[in-house]
Amino acid sequence: MNRLLVFALPLLLGSCTLMTAGSPYTLGKQPAAGELNPSGTVSVQRSAYMVMTEARASGLRPNQAYVAHYHLQGTAGAPPCESGGPPIMSSKIVATTDANGVLTMSGRVPSGDVLAATYFNIHTAADAEGTPADPGVACTAVRLQ
Repeated sequence: MNRLLVFALPLLLGSCTLMTAGSPYTLGKQPAAGELNPSGTVSVQRSAYMVMTEARASGLRPNQAYVAHYHLQGTAGAPPCESGGPPIMSSKIVATTDANGVLTMSGRVPSGDVLAATYFNIHTAADAEGTPADPGVACTAVRLQ
Protein backbone atom coordinates (compact mmCIF):
# COMPACT_ATOMS: atom_id res chain seq x y z
CA MET A 1 0.00 0.00 0.00
CA ASN A 2 2.80 2.46 0.90
CA ARG A 3 4.56 1.72 -2.38
CA LEU A 4 1.42 2.50 -4.30
CA LEU A 5 1.16 5.88 -2.59
CA VAL A 6 4.82 6.69 -3.34
CA PHE A 7 4.29 5.97 -7.03
CA ALA A 8 0.87 7.64 -7.27
CA LEU A 9 1.76 10.87 -5.44
CA PRO A 10 3.80 12.41 -8.31
CA LEU A 11 0.95 11.64 -10.72
CA LEU A 12 -1.58 13.28 -8.43
CA LEU A 13 0.57 16.37 -7.86
CA GLY A 14 1.37 16.65 -11.56
CA SER A 15 -2.31 16.76 -12.37
CA CYS A 16 -2.70 19.84 -10.18
CA THR A 17 -0.63 22.02 -12.52
CA LEU A 18 -2.61 24.85 -14.05
CA MET A 19 -1.77 27.32 -16.80
CA THR A 20 -1.79 30.75 -15.17
CA ALA A 21 -4.48 33.13 -16.43
CA GLY A 22 -3.06 35.36 -19.16
CA SER A 23 -0.30 32.92 -20.07
CA PRO A 24 1.39 32.96 -22.47
CA TYR A 25 2.33 36.57 -21.89
CA THR A 26 3.79 38.67 -24.72
CA LEU A 27 7.23 40.21 -24.19
CA GLY A 28 7.67 43.85 -25.17
CA LYS A 29 10.79 45.85 -25.95
CA GLN A 30 12.33 47.98 -23.20
CA PRO A 31 14.51 51.08 -23.71
CA ALA A 32 17.73 49.22 -22.79
CA ALA A 33 17.23 47.04 -25.90
CA GLY A 34 18.51 49.95 -28.01
CA GLU A 35 18.69 48.86 -31.65
CA LEU A 36 17.54 45.34 -30.79
CA ASN A 37 13.92 44.45 -31.41
CA PRO A 38 13.16 41.58 -29.00
CA SER A 39 9.85 39.77 -29.12
CA GLY A 40 8.56 36.56 -27.64
CA THR A 41 6.43 34.94 -24.99
CA VAL A 42 6.53 33.84 -21.37
CA SER A 43 4.49 30.76 -20.47
CA VAL A 44 3.67 30.16 -16.82
CA GLN A 45 2.29 27.03 -15.20
CA ARG A 46 1.46 27.01 -11.52
CA SER A 47 0.86 24.21 -9.07
CA ALA A 48 0.16 24.51 -5.37
CA TYR A 49 3.88 24.49 -4.68
CA MET A 50 5.79 25.59 -7.78
CA VAL A 51 5.68 28.10 -10.64
CA MET A 52 7.27 26.84 -13.84
CA THR A 53 8.30 29.50 -16.34
CA GLU A 54 9.44 29.17 -19.93
CA ALA A 55 10.51 32.23 -21.90
CA ARG A 56 11.22 32.32 -25.63
CA ALA A 57 12.53 35.45 -27.28
CA SER A 58 14.08 36.38 -30.62
CA GLY A 59 15.72 39.53 -31.92
CA LEU A 60 18.49 39.48 -29.30
CA ARG A 61 22.29 39.49 -29.65
CA PRO A 62 23.69 36.14 -30.84
CA ASN A 63 25.68 34.03 -28.36
CA GLN A 64 24.95 36.44 -25.50
CA ALA A 65 24.10 35.49 -21.91
CA TYR A 66 20.77 36.82 -20.60
CA VAL A 67 19.19 36.72 -17.17
CA ALA A 68 15.51 36.91 -16.34
CA HIS A 69 13.49 37.08 -13.15
CA TYR A 70 10.19 38.18 -11.74
CA HIS A 71 9.88 41.60 -10.11
CA LEU A 72 7.60 43.10 -7.52
CA GLN A 73 5.74 46.32 -8.35
CA GLY A 74 7.85 49.43 -7.87
CA THR A 75 6.27 52.88 -8.17
CA ALA A 76 2.56 52.56 -7.40
CA GLY A 77 0.33 53.34 -10.36
CA ALA A 78 3.12 52.98 -12.93
CA PRO A 79 2.87 50.29 -15.60
CA PRO A 80 4.61 47.23 -14.10
CA CYS A 81 7.50 47.12 -16.60
CA GLU A 82 8.18 50.82 -15.97
CA SER A 83 7.79 50.73 -12.19
CA GLY A 84 11.40 49.89 -11.25
CA GLY A 85 10.38 47.20 -8.80
CA PRO A 86 12.86 44.98 -6.97
CA PRO A 87 13.75 41.61 -8.53
CA ILE A 88 12.76 38.36 -6.89
CA MET A 89 16.18 36.75 -6.99
CA SER A 90 15.00 33.21 -6.25
CA SER A 91 13.29 33.29 -9.67
CA LYS A 92 16.52 33.99 -11.59
CA ILE A 93 16.99 32.11 -14.87
CA VAL A 94 20.19 32.38 -16.93
CA ALA A 95 20.59 31.23 -20.55
CA THR A 96 22.52 32.09 -23.70
CA THR A 97 21.08 32.92 -27.11
CA ASP A 98 21.92 30.78 -30.10
CA ALA A 99 23.80 32.01 -33.18
CA ASN A 100 20.56 33.58 -34.49
CA GLY A 101 19.81 35.58 -31.33
CA VAL A 102 17.04 33.23 -30.16
CA LEU A 103 16.72 32.72 -26.41
CA THR A 104 14.97 29.81 -24.71
CA MET A 105 15.04 29.69 -20.93
CA SER A 106 13.11 27.86 -18.27
CA GLY A 107 13.06 27.57 -14.54
CA ARG A 108 10.93 26.89 -11.53
CA VAL A 109 10.51 28.58 -8.20
CA PRO A 110 8.36 27.99 -5.12
CA SER A 111 4.92 29.53 -5.70
CA GLY A 112 5.07 31.59 -2.53
CA ASP A 113 8.18 33.40 -3.77
CA VAL A 114 6.54 34.90 -6.86
CA LEU A 115 2.78 35.17 -6.32
CA ALA A 116 3.07 38.92 -5.67
CA ALA A 117 5.17 39.51 -8.83
CA THR A 118 3.81 42.06 -11.30
CA TYR A 119 6.30 41.62 -14.15
CA PHE A 120 8.90 39.32 -15.74
CA ASN A 121 12.01 41.05 -17.09
CA ILE A 122 14.87 39.83 -19.32
CA HIS A 123 18.23 41.60 -18.95
CA THR A 124 21.51 41.30 -20.81
CA ALA A 125 23.86 39.44 -18.46
CA ALA A 126 27.31 40.80 -17.63
CA ASP A 127 28.61 37.29 -16.91
CA ALA A 128 27.70 33.60 -16.98
CA GLU A 129 26.32 33.84 -13.43
CA GLY A 130 23.60 36.21 -14.63
CA THR A 131 24.58 39.58 -13.19
CA PRO A 132 22.23 42.07 -14.94
CA ALA A 133 24.11 44.49 -17.22
CA ASP A 134 21.11 46.75 -17.92
CA PRO A 135 17.62 47.54 -16.60
CA GLY A 136 16.06 45.12 -19.06
CA VAL A 137 15.67 44.51 -22.79
CA ALA A 138 12.28 42.72 -22.81
CA CYS A 139 9.44 42.66 -20.30
CA THR A 140 5.87 41.58 -19.72
CA ALA A 141 3.37 42.31 -16.99
CA VAL A 142 2.17 39.16 -15.19
CA ARG A 143 -0.52 38.20 -12.74
CA LEU A 144 0.23 34.96 -10.92
CA GLN A 145 -2.41 35.01 -8.20
